[in-house]
Amino acid sequence: MSEFVSVAKVGSIPPGQSGAFPVGDRLVAVFHQDGDYFAIDDLCPHMGASLATGDVQDGVVTCPWHAWRFRLSDGIWCDNPKLGVKSYDVRISGDEIQVRLPDESE
Repeated sequence: MSEFVSVAKVGSIPPGQSGAFPVGDRLVAVFHQDGDYFAIDDLCPHMGASLATGDVQDGVVTCPWHAWRFRLSDGIWCDNPKLGVKSYDVRISGDEIQVRLPDESE
């Protein structure tokens, strides 16, 4: 199992906001919503827009380019649940927000 990686300090992502961070070989969007943190792939699979810049309502982020919508909790595309982006475990360790990418074998 892979290790958690620190991406930001607690407080650096205000409530209701998000940010994109490099983790391993990918960009991960981290969202601070309703007191929790969620992490999904940052790039929309449709045309590559940053999901971290999308509007979030009711636990769903809308891609800023073409309005594809993804659930923050699991990355599932709201219009076709067979598709989506990867979601990642997030934890707080001390004053660090950390994300864990799965091993390639997982």
